[in-house]
Amino acid sequence: MAGYKPVAIQTYPVLGEKITQDTLYWNNYKTPVQIKEFGAVSKVDFSPQPPYNYAVTASSRIHIYGRYSQEPIKTFSRFKDTAYCATFRQDGQLLVAGSEDGVVQLFDISGRAPLRQFEGHTKAVHTVDFTADKYHVVSGADDYTVKLWDIPNSKEIQTFREHSDYVRCGCASKLNPDLFVTGSYDHTVKMFDARTNKNVLCVEHGQPVESVLLFPSGGLLVSSGGRYVKVWDMLKGGQLLVSLKNHHKTVTCLCLSSSGQRLLSGSLDRKVKVYSTTSYKVVHSFDYAASILSLALSHEDETIVVGMTNGILSVKHRKSEAKKESLSRRRRPAYRTFVKGKIYMKQRDDIMINRPAKKHLEWYDKDLKSFRISKALDRVLEPNCVIKTPEVTVSIIKELNRRGVLANALAGRDEKEITRVLNFLIRNLSQPRFAPVLINAAEIVIDIYLPVIGQSPVVDKKFIVLQGLVEKEIDYQRELLETLGMMDMLFATMSRNDSVSLSENVPAELPEKTESPCQPGDTDKNS
Repeated sequence: MAGYKPVAIQTYPVLGEKITQDTLYWNNYKTPVQIKEFGAVSKVDFSPQPPYNYAVTASSRIHIYGRYSQEPIKTFSRFKDTAYCATFRQDGQLLVAGSEDGVVQLFDISGRAPLRQFEGHTKAVHTVDFTADKYHVVSGADDYTVKLWDIPNSKEIQTFREHSDYVRCGCASKLNPDLFVTGSYDHTVKMFDARTNKNVLCVEHGQPVESVLLFPSGGLLVSSGGRYVKVWDMLKGGQLLVSLKNHHKTVTCLCLSSSGQRLLSGSLDRKVKVYSTTSYKVVHSFDYAASILSLALSHEDETIVVGMTNGILSVKHRKSEAKKESLSRRRRPAYRTFVKGKIYMKQRDDIMINRPAKKHLEWYDKDLKSFRISKALDRVLEPNCVIKTPEVTVSIIKELNRRGVLANALAGRDEKEITRVLNFLIRNLSQPRFAPVLINAAEIVIDIYLPVIGQSPVVDKKFIVLQGLVEKEIDYQRELLETLGMMDMLFATMSRNDSVSLSENVPAELPEKTESPCQPGDTDKNS
């Protein structure tokens, strides 16, 4: 036992994350501050004017937060039912919001009671916005209508009945006070002109529209619904420029960076994607703990606020660029203190005694040394080891297989333990560096637990996922072989054509000239 050799952990090359300017820019935020709201956060909107406070709409309240405050500095709670879509005016002095009872309310930031109440919708109002002239409000509701209101007179100016389903999103043009856009669950996005009685432009999104966004120039329109984010060119009559499908679930919110060079989208898949507005490729991604309903960026992208379905408000502040003051450090011992005695030269009569360094075995090596094979496998299947160092788990499985005891280590496990094994196989089976070892382990697991399939729905579900993963990998391999076959045919054809062209370009050999014998008369003439 004294000569036990520890298991050699095979190292694999790991591709480093590609560092780009976007990675550095969007990673330069502090640890997020989480604020608990009373319900799902359906809307976050920043004031366009200093000090850049933001309004959070959740449940039947609207909270106004300071830029760095974790407690609301003002609350609007004069709602009979759920409030929706609190939006600031361009000067930051007024706030408008819809509600479940169909009433649109206008608030002064310095007060608490509503300044105006616009009554005309018969169902919940989910979208409101100020027009570019600051004196009108656009609202869209579940009664399929879009209304334009006059603030000074508190009257309804116009009603559009162009949609055939709930109107859930909209925005007004920042340049033209007569133009505004709405999106509906009837799969359409429509642009209206207050000078006409009908829409002037209509595009088909193909899914229920959850959010719309107009670029500051007014030439591009972005719509989101289902898993798609689509960009439309308004100057070309609503021509589709690009359709993005980078989320796994419904895209619920859209946002532009301060420069207008980056587009952000939030989704129920708990991710925020950052797109370049020139190439429309994903340049960065944020992960969150719950499904995302709302998203907003402050002036100069200093703060990013995300509202989620579980009522959590995640606030990230950008790190300050100020140089950190160098802290005075305690003086450390000099270098010669650490090398004292190590540079001593052995004299003639001295005897050198080397103390062998004691080797400490890992816990799994100790279990293998004592032939506790199941315990060793359990140690490397712990979540910390599986996530951070999967190569250790694969090396132990390989060692158990080499010893011929892998089947014994995998047998006799309960539902929780076999689920842990299946989770590891599902997570890493498709990785080329682990596939040769894990495919063999998967075959052993299937052979052992095939007779008990059907007794546990959890284990059965994992086996179904594993089966789908293996079938998908087989399809990939088949497509790869087909591609290799086509490439071989192309290369063979090219090499054949090259050989034929070379043979055609070689000139034919000219026949050798045979010197005719000189006549005696010719010799005399030449002489």
